[in-house]
Amino acid sequence: MEKTTLWITLGVYIATMFIIGIVQGRKSKSIADLTVGGRNAGAWLSALSYGTAYFSAVMFVGYAGGTGLSYGFWGILAGIGNCIFGSWLAWKVLARRTRDVAARLKIKTLPDFLEKRYGSKKMKTFAAVVIFIFLVPYSASVYKGLASVAEVLLGVDVNICMIVIAAVALVLLLLGGYLVQARADFVQGIVMMFGIALLIFFIIRSRQVGGISGIIEYAKSDWGFAPMGKDKWISLWATVLMTSFGTWGLPQMVQKYFGIKDDAQAKRGISISTFFALLVAGGGYFIGSLCHRFYTVGVDMPAQDYIVPNMLKAADMPVILLGIVLVLLISASVSTLCSVSLTACSTVTIDLLRANIKSMTDKKTAVLTKVFCAVFVVLSYVVANTDTPILDMMSYSWGIISGSFLATYVLALYYKKLTRSAAWKGIITGFCVALVPAVAKALTMFGTANDTISGVAAKGPTFACAAMIASILVCVIFSALDKKHSEDNSFFYTGTVEKE
Repeated sequence: MEKTTLWITLGVYIATMFIIGIVQGRKSKSIADLTVGGRNAGAWLSALSYGTAYFSAVMFVGYAGGTGLSYGFWGILAGIGNCIFGSWLAWKVLARRTRDVAARLKIKTLPDFLEKRYGSKKMKTFAAVVIFIFLVPYSASVYKGLASVAEVLLGVDVNICMIVIAAVALVLLLLGGYLVQARADFVQGIVMMFGIALLIFFIIRSRQVGGISGIIEYAKSDWGFAPMGKDKWISLWATVLMTSFGTWGLPQMVQKYFGIKDDAQAKRGISISTFFALLVAGGGYFIGSLCHRFYTVGVDMPAQDYIVPNMLKAADMPVILLGIVLVLLISASVSTLCSVSLTACSTVTIDLLRANIKSMTDKKTAVLTKVFCAVFVVLSYVVANTDTPILDMMSYSWGIISGSFLATYVLALYYKKLTRSAAWKGIITGFCVALVPAVAKALTMFGTANDTISGVAAKGPTFACAAMIASILVCVIFSALDKKHSEDNSFFYTGTVEKE
């Protein structure tokens, strides 16, 4: 009976997504509808679409379990950082200016943004290739995170779980792209908020936690606020900063600003996005921080990617709530998978193919984007079957992409004197620094491993932060050293393109 209820709840969710896909898919008529939703998204739609793309099963399962295991309650700092830096400050600093320039210049992708600002087709091509390749491991981590939950709660083979996730994502993508995805994100965002609130309530009152008194007792224990040495603090703050500021340079997040209707909606989106992040991210990391109330390290503590799923199963929650939790995690993951796939594939079709094949019409571009989405989803499934922890896959992806493009994107909004040459130096610097742990991981997978290489492979968040900081410094320093500032980029800041 329990499994039947879970499957019925899951079936209702899938049916709802299909209905949204069919109804909204009919409204998708142009490449602008497919990629930026016709630039007509309101505050709630934009903010919830941003939030659901931000937080997936990767956060709930990989990061919440991992930080809880290592840091106890200190791990909640990651959720607070995501709320303050990844949502409130990001929207405050980026949303309105990005929306303005994207609407004026009819920008649809981050590589297109970079070309418009720096006047470099090579930069656009490089960005498109990097984005497509290195969003794959992030997409794969989404599969892996959700599959571990479904395997524990439903007892279904991991491969079947991943195939179901891929199928739902493909329906939303193939039926209409951004328009369908944004409407689905709105529904999924509401489910996530109610789901996480209920989940927190039932986890606190579970016999393992023991209510508020149990939390107070846990806080006083060695595992509550775990003793933190220098290395642990560095590792924790690297995770906080990477998962917070890393979103600033991710194309699937930047693209959410492109679709905002007007300045007023961008302003309203700040508070909505912040509340969503506080509830979902703060709640997720809080749940993970309680893992030592459920299990003992070295005795019965599950593998890192299975800590939270087993906590949910052990908490003896009502079956219908488990169904809601399952839908919550599927919603978060499908939304993220759609955003990542659409972003990666639109860069290929718009910034690589259409930029070089002038005869490509909007219709052909839209069709090719959907074809690439299908390829991308399948490729992500293949990578998800490798033996790589969720946290590692995500940190490599976020680190390389944000390390490469955060500085050139954010500084472009405020710093008119940033030169093309300095931007290139910043991109290459960030890319090379963030690539180090990914290369180390590749060496371990091919049998070339020692303690040093394995240690470097596990420091993805640290290298990601170093890459973002280094690229900003390089951009600013080399622009200051370049006395010519010969590029005329005034059109980027004041010009208007009439045709979409």
